[in-house]
Amino acid sequence: MLIEFSAENFRSIKDEVRFSMVASSGKELRDTNVMSINDGVQNRRDFALLKSAAVYGPNAGGKSNLVKALATMREIILNSARSLDELDVAPFKFSQYTVDEPTTFEVVFVFEDVRYQYGFSATKTRVHSEWLYAFPNNRAQTWFERNLVLKDNDSSEYQYVFGNKLLGKKNIWESSTRPNALFLSVAVQLNSDQLSRVFNWFQNNLIVLESDQVAPPHTIKWINKNSKRNILKFLEQADFAISDFEVAEDELSSDTISSAPDKDRSLLKFLLENKGSKVTGVRLTTTHRTDDETEVELDISDESSGTQKMFSYAGLFLEALEKGRVLVIDELHTSLHPLLVKYLVDLVHREEKNISNGQLVFTTHQTSILNQKTFRRDQIWFCERKPDQSTNLYPLTDLSPRKGVENLQFSYLAGRYGALPFIEK
Repeated sequence: MLIEFSAENFRSIKDEVRFSMVASSGKELRDTNVMSINDGVQNRRDFALLKSAAVYGPNAGGKSNLVKALATMREIILNSARSLDELDVAPFKFSQYTVDEPTTFEVVFVFEDVRYQYGFSATKTRVHSEWLYAFPNNRAQTWFERNLVLKDNDSSEYQYVFGNKLLGKKNIWESSTRPNALFLSVAVQLNSDQLSRVFNWFQNNLIVLESDQVAPPHTIKWINKNSKRNILKFLEQADFAISDFEVAEDELSSDTISSAPDKDRSLLKFLLENKGSKVTGVRLTTTHRTDDETEVELDISDESSGTQKMFSYAGLFLEALEKGRVLVIDELHTSLHPLLVKYLVDLVHREEKNISNGQLVFTTHQTSILNQKTFRRDQIWFCERKPDQSTNLYPLTDLSPRKGVENLQFSYLAGRYGALPFIEK
């Protein structure tokens, strides 16, 4: 489960922003929107985390960059050990003091009843610092610290500090870690069972979708006999008139290319020219039952963008609720009716559906769900652009809205909370 994420000097994020899923002491919607987490300490009151959080703000306020920061951190962790490319960090460019400074990311999370705190600071060409702390039984353990130290002759070297709780061939992992690779990633690649728990959380339990991404492959990959029934029920409850669907292998051909969306054609053409004519993909067809009980099949590309979006979300949401994943989605509302957005949020809040404490974090402009019947006050966050064009992130609770009384949607659109576009008359 995600506890906290922070980022500094990344794209529009200049100064450190810190996003938290820790629930406040407020009792509103506690039975549905909050989960108690056992951190392994006996005779200690469990701490509480939020099941969902929504981030509002104007265009160019930094919401997407908050999601992109988490996506970038995840990709660097998963790929830096085997990639020789530059690290995909982008510092804040509107200040001479930040453009050459490293970007910093940090995540605090719970996995298998242990709390972890992991982060790193890096430029495109090298990691400047990296750290990992574990808190089994709520007792802090330093597993490793890595720092780039400048020497008097303008050279540099890495200094490592290893805690006695980190087991394995630490010297080999250290010597194998390139300047533009993370120690965590290299150690896992060299078979560190202990560090693989942290790596696996980022790989399997954290799913980040940026605004231009949809993920039908994830739904397709998740399909089996039982999950197919669940996906159909998911779509049926959301009022999509799909009675069945089929997934089959589809051989790539020139006809496939001509019928593909524009954005996919160059890639398909490259595959066909470089891999031969036996390249196969996946073809998804949906079935609709007409009023005279006949069945009509459609390719998924012929469905509306909203239908494609909901099919993409089906596997993601159902697996997240079943296995306790963290879903982070930019612009959840795109192509979806406001009631469908509420449907997705309500799924996460329903205890009988969210059996493994999955979490949803999303950005949106959809204000119809901005009310105290859907969200607690600590579940709402805002992004806005500061005068220096950097991002300011802050929770609604900083503004002390009245519990159960204040109309959050009206107050936000009236400008009481900030984070609105300023449109001249």
